[in-house]
Amino acid sequence: MSLRSMTGFARVERDAEPTGFSWELRSVNGKGLDLRLRLPPGLEDLEADIRRLVGSALGRGNVQATLSLRRETMEEAAGFRVNEILLAELLRLSDALVSEGRAAPPSADGLLALRGVIEVAEVGSAAGALAEHRAEVLAALSEALLALRRSREIEGQALADVLNARLDRIEELTAMAEAHPARSVEAIRLRLADQVALLRGAADGLDEARLHQEATLLATRADIREELDRLTAHVAAARELLSLDEPVGRRLDFLSQEFNREANTLCAKSNATGLTAIGLDLKLSVDQFREQVQNIE
Repeated sequence: MSLRSMTGFARVERDAEPTGFSWELRSVNGKGLDLRLRLPPGLEDLEADIRRLVGSALGRGNVQATLSLRRETMEEAAGFRVNEILLAELLRLSDALVSEGRAAPPSADGLLALRGVIEVAEVGSAAGALAEHRAEVLAALSEALLALRRSREIEGQALADVLNARLDRIEELTAMAEAHPARSVEAIRLRLADQVALLRGAADGLDEARLHQEATLLATRADIREELDRLTAHVAAARELLSLDEPVGRRLDFLSQEFNREANTLCAKSNATGLTAIGLDLKLSVDQFREQVQNIE
């Protein structure tokens, strides 16, 4: 069995010349596959290939993929420079003010402290060098995606154990409802006889044929045979889905809705407090099952 969660993490580093880089992938639950990319400037043309690789590796989940230059590489590529044009304009303006006696001559540190005079050099050169290693960048992403899939599979195995335990409980409660004394023919007959006696005592001249017809209708409405059969079938279907080596999260989510529908109907048809209690426990187990299904790819 290879059930996969949508939650996972992976990181892959490379020491490519002349620059090092790393891929970091994080994924959480999502209705579909939603990829958010963070790339260094100058590497935007990789986006199409990145999305293709991610789409072929993952079925669902909100995925954040970050490509980062190694810190020391960025520090080597980064630097500072003086905006000569802005500095010349500031000197011209200050000379005019000084000659008019409206200001004191500016100091060098004062001019350099003005916003925009000192600029931080971009790391575009490092990113440009990395762009020449396109194949290596994409190969590292493929390795990171493989690691992310393994991470999601490990989490998926833990979820499979939880889901199977919930199915065991649903199966147990279904069997308890099946064997409950309130479902026996004798119990139903006695209960209907009491109700008929009450009706006869409350009103005279009741039509016997109509009374029998209503009693039969009540008995039919109280029968939970179909709900029990469907619950049993849903358990079998869920176990089969959990055994498949493919994304099954959406189908399990739909199946959990069917579980919930049968549990609600069982409670509505219940004719005994004990059977109602079983139905409520069943609803709780179904809710727990569906909550965990939301994490499945």
